[in-house]
Amino acid sequence: MLLCYITDRSQFSGAESARRRRLLEKIAEAARCGVDFIQLREKDLTTRELELLAREAICAVREISPSTTQLLINSRVDVALAVGADGVHLRSDDISPSDVRKILNHAGGGARARFTIGVSCHSIHEVRQAVDHADFAAFGPIFEKKAASGSGAAGVEALHQACLEKIPVLALGGITVENSGACLQAGAAGIAGIRLFQENELRKVVDALRSLPQLNVVD
Repeated sequence: MLLCYITDRSQFSGAESARRRRLLEKIAEAARCGVDFIQLREKDLTTRELELLAREAICAVREISPSTTQLLINSRVDVALAVGADGVHLRSDDISPSDVRKILNHAGGGARARFTIGVSCHSIHEVRQAVDHADFAAFGPIFEKKAASGSGAAGVEALHQACLEKIPVLALGGITVENSGACLQAGAAGIAGIRLFQENELRKVVDALRSLPQLNVVD
């Protein structure tokens, strides 16, 4: 099972320095608990601020030994390459995964072959587009959608259809420990979320999720 913690330091209370400290502590905790991916998603930061935070986040992850956790930078391929992150997570309307692969080929270096690409998807069509060049898709929202978006939740059946594509699909959106079992039974390869990981005791959440039965539908 793949687990992806998506960061949002704005949900922490206090001044910016306190939120940043809490975020780095949560990132280190996620690495200790064996979360597979940490998506650094701090969209309000300038390029320089994001780069500095990303470097600190990488240190927080890699200080945990042994650690298999990969740090992915949200959307910014340039920042991910500059700081030596493990990969990037793309928005559904972002640069395409195939274009990212072209950038990696141009950049060269053996480490680029291990560069992970995740993609946010909101339809089966978008999942299909991600199959050839992305490593996984985060599909949702499964259970909720902000009212401002003008659309509702995709639901478990749509998740099941997405999981029939030949790419690992992580369920995203309104996921809790209680409803995550339905996502896994629909064929999800894992779970992605912000509040699920950031607002709870991570060890308990990770242990509970990894104890759930999983239906593998991807070859």
